[in-house]
Formats: sequence, C-alpha cells, structure tokens
Amino acid sequence: MDDFPTLPVPPPREDDGRRRDAHASTARAPDRLRSAWWRTLPAVFALLAAATVFGLAIGRPAAMLAAAALGVLAWHYWRLRRVLLRLTARKRWEPGQGHGAWNELDRLLHRSQSEMRARKRRLLDMLRAYRAAAAALPDGVVVVDRNTQRILWFNEAATDLLGLAHPRDLGAPVAERLQPLPLSRWLAAGRRAEPILDAPAPVNERLRLNLRLIPYSDDYWLLVARDVSKLLRLEQVRRDFVANVSHELRTPLTVVHGYLDMLDPAEFPEWRPMLEEMQKQSQRMTQLVEDLLTLSRLESRDSLPEEPVAMVPMLATLKREAEAFSQGRHTIEVHDLAGCDLLGSTKELHSAFSNLVTNAVRYTPVGGTVAVTFAREDGGGVALAVRDTGYGIAEAHLPRLTERFYRVSSSRSRESGGTGLGLSIVKHVLGLHQARLSIESTVGQGSVFACHFGPERVQSRHDGDASGHHASPDTP
Repeated sequence: MDDFPTLPVPPPREDDGRRRDAHASTARAPDRLRSAWWRTLPAVFALLAAATVFGLAIGRPAAMLAAAALGVLAWHYWRLRRVLLRLTARKRWEPGQGHGAWNELDRLLHRSQSEMRARKRRLLDMLRAYRAAAAALPDGVVVVDRNTQRILWFNEAATDLLGLAHPRDLGAPVAERLQPLPLSRWLAAGRRAEPILDAPAPVNERLRLNLRLIPYSDDYWLLVARDVSKLLRLEQVRRDFVANVSHELRTPLTVVHGYLDMLDPAEFPEWRPMLEEMQKQSQRMTQLVEDLLTLSRLESRDSLPEEPVAMVPMLATLKREAEAFSQGRHTIEVHDLAGCDLLGSTKELHSAFSNLVTNAVRYTPVGGTVAVTFAREDGGGVALAVRDTGYGIAEAHLPRLTERFYRVSSSRSRESGGTGLGLSIVKHVLGLHQARLSIESTVGQGSVFACHFGPERVQSRHDGDASGHHASPDTP
C-alpha cells in the first residue's frame, strides 16, 4: 500500500524558540553578507591594482589588467558553477571555511538545505503517523479520487470487509470493485450522499455494513465501512423481546380491563376513585402495548404495500378524529391545497397523520387552534403539516423527539395520556415511504410537524375527489 498519494497534511507547527532562532539568524544574515562582500571587494581591487602595476613594469598595462579581470571573472564563474552543481546534485556538502562572499553563500545554502531536510523529515513522520493510524482503524477506509472515482488507497480492514486486494484494486473504479453494492448513484451525490445504514458486505452477505462518504478535500473522498452486524443482531433481539413481551402482556391486560369494566363505580361509591384510576391506567397500559406492537411490526419491515391514498377522505377522517378527541375545546382547521393524492399504505399513513393530529390537540391549551395543511412543495413534492398554538418545545429537545419514550415533560405526558411512542411510529412510517419528518417549534407559540413526500409519492387526484381541492377550513 505504498502507492498512496501524498495526503494533505497540515504543516508542522514550530515552537516559539525555533521561530525566534530563525528570525534572529535571518536578521544576522544581511550583516554577514555585507561584511563578506566588503572583504571580497578589496581583494578584487588589490588584484586588479597589482596587475596594473605589473603591466606598467613590462609596458603592457591594458593587457595585464584585462587578463586579471578575465581571471577574476573566470574564478567567479567557477564558484557559481560549483554552487549550481551542488544544488542540482541534491548532495550534502560542507560549507567553506573562508570569509568571502562565496563562502558565506555556501554557508547560507547549507543551512537552508539542512532546515528544509529537517522539515521534510517532520512532514514524513507526520504522514507515516497518519497512515499508520488509518491502517490500524477497525473500520474499512478507502481513499477515492473525487473526479475519477478510482481507488487510491485502502487499509487492511477494507480487505476484510470489502474484499479489496492490494495491489490489484489500486486505481480500479470503486463502484465496480464493490459490486453488488449500489454505489454509483450514492457516489454521484457527493457531499449530499446520505449514509447507507445497512448493506451486505461484498465478501460475505452475513456481514452487514454501514457506509459513509466523507469529502476531506477538493480532490479526495473517504469511504468508511463499519461492521454493524453485531449491533443489528442486538437490535433484532431487542425488537423480538419487545414484541414478545408486548404480545404476552396483551392477554392479561385484556382480562384485567374486562374485570374492571364489570365493576360499576356506582355500585361501590367508596371505591369510585380507585376504580376510575385503575381503569385509566389499564387503558394506558393497553395503548402502550398496542403502540409497542405497532412499532415492532414497522421496524421488522423493509417496505410496505403501495396503493393510491385518497387524501380527501383521509383529511376528513383526521378532522373528525381531532374534533372527537378535542370535544369542542379547540378550533380544528383543515386546508387541502395540494389537489393530489399519495402513493403508499393508507393504513400506516393514517396512523402517522393521526398521531401528529392527536399530539397537537393533546398539547394545545383549551381555546387553541390546530391546523392541518396539505400543500405542494418546491421540486414537485408535497407536505402534510400539522400546526398548533400549544406550549411549544425548546430547541434543545427537538433532535430527540422521535426517540422512543423520550418526553419533554414527563408529568404533562402522563396527564395527557401519551405513551411516548407516537413520534417514533411516525418516523418509521415515513421512512418506509422514503419521506421525512421536520419539526419547528417556539416555546409559548406552538409547533409545526410536517411530513415531506418526494415527487415519486405524488399521484394525480381522480375527478371524483376534485371537490376537496382548495377546501375551506371547515370542510376538508
């Protein structure tokens, strides 16, 4: 793996002492050069004067002066050629011991080359350290040329996880070498490429990989492959456990709930508070079990059956459910501005939308407004947004809202009867429809939960449903 191109390595930082020494030596250099120059000039003048005197003695002063000048010029040319040969030969040499200008130039060049070699050694040491660290990573690391999408370097873990072999795969197209992984479109997305959370390893389908593309310069990308097989197995065990426990709890809860229904609080007035609390908690536990089973079922599926989802009756149902849950304490508005339908699972989408609408009613004070808007978006997609005038959510809580059992306010959730699983169910339903959930909220003003669907999920509305287009707030 020694054919790896030079990595963009940050220059080494010199310490303050070294910088002060370099600055001091640079400041002293002009003084030494000036003194060496003044020592060389008198020697040249003395030589030319001696040649002139000797020429006068023999009657040919001009010839002797010219010969001396040519000798001085030849000597300087010889010294210049000597310096150039030393520089082009890239060999070390010891500077001269004299005090002339050429000897001082030798010393300056020698010191400059020594400093350059030391800096180069430091850079090489840093490069080796970076490469050693990358080679020792347990994750597979592949350096890819951004323009050609060819493999430039990879570590040993990439051999085990991705099946790359050195030197066979150096310079090969990465998408071709990592078949059957669907990398062509993924690489084409570049900086916008989303991580591939679960993909089979090319060398062994039982290995599951998490792939991430990291642009770390204008010319190079890092493709990082992580073995998540054990993590996925543990996640599957957790899902199975939750599903099994929830399923086993359903029967005893049904029995308990049935017996509680048989106990009429009117016949036992002294037990009325206890019976009402027991019925309330029994219903809450039943709803929690149902939500756990729903979430487990969604997590175990990779796709959902697709069918046209008529949005006019869907919006009408959401309004009826919201009004029934509100019991006249809120203003419920529905706006159908999209004039289209969706492609997906009617049952699951209704579950997701109903969760959002129910949450909006649950966390909006009496007299507030809950508005459901189905509208077009830029790019050909559509969004169903649920806006409320409720308590609002602090920004710090927004990234974790879709985690199961995460609560902004535990006491308020228990009082309102929430299970803490609704938004997690919404997230999984939208994920199975290649859609996404966006959340905006301001404390004291309310929140907006929006489901965004891509153009591939938009379908033309049938003529019989056209009446729902541009409906008024009171008629979906």
